[in-house]
Amino acid sequence: MISANQLRAARALLNIDQRQMAELADLSVPTIQRMEASDGVIRGNVDSLMKLVSALDNAGIELISPDGQSLAGGRGVRLKEQVTKPKIKQPKPFSSRPLERTR
Repeated sequence: MISANQLRAARALLNIDQRQMAELADLSVPTIQRMEASDGVIRGNVDSLMKLVSALDNAGIELISPDGQSLAGGRGVRLKEQVTKPKIKQPKPFSSRPLERTR
């Protein structure tokens, strides 16, 4: 299980926006937005949740459960020790050249 706060914290650790998170998890931006707007634990399609958790794991994020080892307890996230930067598709550069007319 993952909470909305964990998802936002994970994105912050990865320094990515919602669009990039959606690309990593192969989900839509509105789906990520709905997940982050959830109150507490994210509820939704099991397939979407599995894609999200898998994408975070592959990006180097460890989700800490409420009963995980911690001095204060509670949920959390942390970066794994050896993290490679997640591969996110870069948008195509915008050309400021005017389009040529064809006849």
